[in-house]
Amino acid sequence: MATVNFDLFDLAGFVGVLLIVIAYLLLQLDKLPSSSLIFSLLNAAGSLLIMFSLLFKFNGSAFLIEVFWFLISLLGLAKWLIARKQPPG
Repeated sequence: MATVNFDLFDLAGFVGVLLIVIAYLLLQLDKLPSSSLIFSLLNAAGSLLIMFSLLFKFNGSAFLIEVFWFLISLLGLAKWLIARKQPPG
């Protein structure tokens, strides 16, 4: 019987996946717009946690997609900040 070795970095990766999946689910259920702060924060935090876990069990392609996911999330955060600073109208 195989034993499962579950470390703290594995937990970080699973939490990261959960955050991204929750963000996507809420988007698809029309509960969260893609332009919202929370959507970008969930995606950014999720990708950072996954990248952290990949530092311990590295996978180049998985790490690369998470880097792009994080950068795109930062773009969403920047757009939210810019929209927030503009007067309504």
